[in-house]
Amino acid sequence: MRVPMGISNAGFIIFVASLKTGTYTMPVLHNRVNNEELKQRMLAETEPRTTVSFYQYFRIDDPVKFRNELYITFERLKVFGRIYIANEGINGQVSVPASNYDAFRDALYAADPALNGIRMNIAVDDDGKSFWVLRMKVRPKIVADGIDDPTFSMERKGQYLKAKEYNELAEKPDTIIVDMRNHYEYEVGHFENAIEVPSDTFREQLPMAVDMLKGNEDKNIIMYCTGGIRCEKASAYMLHNGFKNVFHVEGGIIEYARKAKEEGIPVKFKGKNFVFDERLGERITEDVLAQCHVCGKPCDTHTNCKNDGCHLLFIQCSECAEKLDGCCSATCQDEMHLSPEEQRERRAGRENGMKIFNKSKDHPLRKHRDEWKAEREEG
Repeated sequence: MRVPMGISNAGFIIFVASLKTGTYTMPVLHNRVNNEELKQRMLAETEPRTTVSFYQYFRIDDPVKFRNELYITFERLKVFGRIYIANEGINGQVSVPASNYDAFRDALYAADPALNGIRMNIAVDDDGKSFWVLRMKVRPKIVADGIDDPTFSMERKGQYLKAKEYNELAEKPDTIIVDMRNHYEYEVGHFENAIEVPSDTFREQLPMAVDMLKGNEDKNIIMYCTGGIRCEKASAYMLHNGFKNVFHVEGGIIEYARKAKEEGIPVKFKGKNFVFDERLGERITEDVLAQCHVCGKPCDTHTNCKNDGCHLLFIQCSECAEKLDGCCSATCQDEMHLSPEEQRERRAGRENGMKIFNKSKDHPLRKHRDEWKAEREEG
C-alpha cells in the first residue's frame, strides 16, 4: 500500500512504500512536472544560488535508508543537483539557495559522524544555474572503478597536497604528475607537465596508469582530478600496486584553483576545468589549449550536438555553431530539420554508443571527423 505524503517543491508527488526487507518506509518519487518547466522555474528564481561539490569515502550499511532520509531534508532546503550514494560513501554536486547554504552544510555534516566537517568545493566560475531538480541515486559505487580485488581498500590512500604543497612538489625532478580524468577533460585544461592517461572511463584508466608508470615505483606520483574523488581512489590503487610515494591534490582542480588565487601563488593549472553540469567547464586561466573539432581554430567550448539523434559531446567555436545550427556535422544538421517521422526512420537500427568525440582512428565516432574534413574541403 502507498500513501501520498504530499507534493514537493520540485513538482514530485511523494508516496510511502514498504520495503520487502524490514519495516522501513521508502519515499517513491513521481515527477509531475516536465524537465523544461522545472528549468524555467529555476531560471526565474531571484535569489542567488551556490554550486558546491563534495564527497567522502566511508561505510554506509544501508544506502537506501541513508538516501531517503537525506533526500527529505535536502528537498525542503530547495537543493538541486545530483548525489550518488553507495556502501563506500557519498558523492554530490548541487546548487543551494544562498540563504539555505549553512542549513544544507549543517544537515550534511550531521548525517553521519564521518561527514562532519568534510570539505565543500565551491565552484570557481559559476552563476548557480546549473541544476533544476534534485536527483539522489543509490549505486553499487560512488565511482565506477572496475576493481574486483577483494584485498583493495580505501583505508590506505595517498597523501593530500594543498595548493602550495602541490606547486613545491611539482617542481622536483623526480615527480610525475598524472591526470586521472577522461581525455575530453584533459583536452581543454590540465596541470603543467601532466601525463594524460588516454581513456574515456576511469575504470580503464586505473590499470593503464599502473602499466604506464611501471619502473617509477620510487618516484613521487601526484594524481589529480576535478574535485578529488577519482584521484583519491586512484592514489589508493597505486599504493595497492606497489608505488611508494603517492600524493593527490586535495579537493582536486576546484579547490586548488580557489586556494591558489586566494593565496596569491602561481596557478599551475592552465585552461578550463571541465565540469559535469550545464556549464561544461569553468575557466581557471585565459589559456586556450584545445581546438574546434570542426574547423581547428583555438577553442575550448564543449557542447552537445543539437540533433536529438546524436547529442555528441565535442568542442565547437561560435562560427561553426552558427554555420551548423549547433550540430556536429552537416549530416546531423540535415537530420535535425527533418520531420519527426523522417527522423525516426533515419535513426532506425542506429547503434547508440559513447557520445564523446575521440581522436582514436578506431573509435566508432571517427565518421564525424571524416564528414567535417570533407565539408571543409568542399568549401
